[in-house]
Amino acid sequence: MSLNIIDLIKGQLGSAFVSQAASQLGESEAGTSKAISGLLPVIVGGLANNSDNPAVLDSISNASSQGILGNSLDTSGNSMISGLLSSIFGDKLSGIINTIATYAGISNNSSSSLLSLVTGATVGSIGKYAAENNLDRSGISSLLNDQKGVVSTLLPAGLSLASLNVGDWAKRYEFDNDQDEIKPVTHEEPKVEVTRSVADGGTFPDRPTSSEGGSIWKWLLPLLLLIAAGYFLWKQCEKRETTTTTTVSGDSLNTTTDTISAQNDTTTMTSTRVDEDINLNGTMLKGYKGGMEDQMIRFLQADGYKNAKDDSALKDSWYDFDHVNFKINSSNALEAGSEGQLQNLVAILKAYPDAKIKIGGYTDKTGDEAKNLKLSTDRANFIKDWLGKQGVGSQVIGAEGYGGKFATVDASASNEERAVDRKMSVRFAK
Repeated sequence: MSLNIIDLIKGQLGSAFVSQAASQLGESEAGTSKAISGLLPVIVGGLANNSDNPAVLDSISNASSQGILGNSLDTSGNSMISGLLSSIFGDKLSGIINTIATYAGISNNSSSSLLSLVTGATVGSIGKYAAENNLDRSGISSLLNDQKGVVSTLLPAGLSLASLNVGDWAKRYEFDNDQDEIKPVTHEEPKVEVTRSVADGGTFPDRPTSSEGGSIWKWLLPLLLLIAAGYFLWKQCEKRETTTTTTVSGDSLNTTTDTISAQNDTTTMTSTRVDEDINLNGTMLKGYKGGMEDQMIRFLQADGYKNAKDDSALKDSWYDFDHVNFKINSSNALEAGSEGQLQNLVAILKAYPDAKIKIGGYTDKTGDEAKNLKLSTDRANFIKDWLGKQGVGSQVIGAEGYGGKFATVDASASNEERAVDRKMSVRFAK
């Protein structure tokens, strides 16, 4: 292979890029860097897997004229990038975003933004290389196809094609290291060679034959004891963790009684997160590490808001409420426990009286869009009015509902899968 595309792209994604992206998104540099390290092989793999896709070849061929590489942090080319990502990953896109967000400890919004940014840098870098080396569409296709043998080996520890849960499209990578059967090395004396953990996609070495005696128990018994101890500790920790509800407050209005009834049962996703104190300039708020409050406070403490020149630098960085939920089809009745996070937001605004925010409401793609738009708008305005009654109304300069406009999950998906699109969010504004 003449070129490793990932090595080429890394020049565009150095420490300066990570620092600027982290500041723009309100994330830590460590989390941003971790997300990029996971996204890069996924994106290159997706392009390699679509080396004969006209949309991919057109995007790379036209990268220079579209100015994709000019400023990797400029999101003005998002419509083209969004179309390209949909062409490559289809309905698996939201799953990739969610997995990378969890892996890196960042928000889904930040994961989505980084996916677009890294995709732009990748396409731009390949396009620049192709232009400088006079590669036609056939040459670009060949270059992408050459990456198939290396991409999956570059996935960072803790991330695999299986963990990304991308479904059937991953099978077409034909990465032989994902299906390798690791065989033991033959020696006169028994020897176990550990070449890769099972979590990375390998298998245990073949079971030793009877001629090897009982040497297997020298490592198997301690391993079983460790697994048993780990399971016991995990169960103890699980008892101390609290089950919280992920924001799904922008649920769509559906026209049939059966559908609405189903949403009453499954309109929320549950995930296990540990409550901890979030430091607001010496005042402790109850929240989650990497949750909405934590992200907003870190952004404000890093002077991200003060340094933003205008609203354009803030408009794409939304923070999703972790557990502010409305009752089904209601725009003025919150579920029990929702006001706690709203009170946290009030505390943050009072600690930073110069900061201004905007509230956004979102639904999934199901149901009547006009009703979805009204429902999401009414909910955004309800939160705006609620904050006003707490004495921070002057800092809330807008509230808008978007219905299903920005929903990423297809309407035919399950209710649980669509939950990621049903949410209430907040962003800083100028």
